[in-house]
Amino acid sequence: MIHFNHFNFNVLDLDRSLKFYKDALDLAPVREKTASDGSFRLVYLGDGATGFSLELTWLADRTEPYNLGECEFHLAFVTDDYEGLHQKHKDMGIICYENEKMGIYFISDPDGYWIEILPVKK
Repeated sequence: MIHFNHFNFNVLDLDRSLKFYKDALDLAPVREKTASDGSFRLVYLGDGATGFSLELTWLADRTEPYNLGECEFHLAFVTDDYEGLHQKHKDMGIICYENEKMGIYFISDPDGYWIEILPVKK
């Protein structure tokens, strides 16, 4: 058997990213790993409902923002409170793209990664 485990984003400011993911998507750390020499830190965030996690990788010697290129990838979340979450993200000023015709939108995290928000299909 094989199943999804986690997805990785490299982040420049771990504390800022942890706050963003808690505030925007209510994700919380489920496990962490810190290098014995302090050169990196991995924090895995979970949603409390599934086993899937988002790995945030922080490198101590990294000082420049990551070049995400064309950013032709994204992480997606479904919600049963699409309107409420949309308003929250609008108030936070983090919506970067919206397709009302498709009924979806994207938010952008502090490092420029796009996250798709979808309503639960009924």
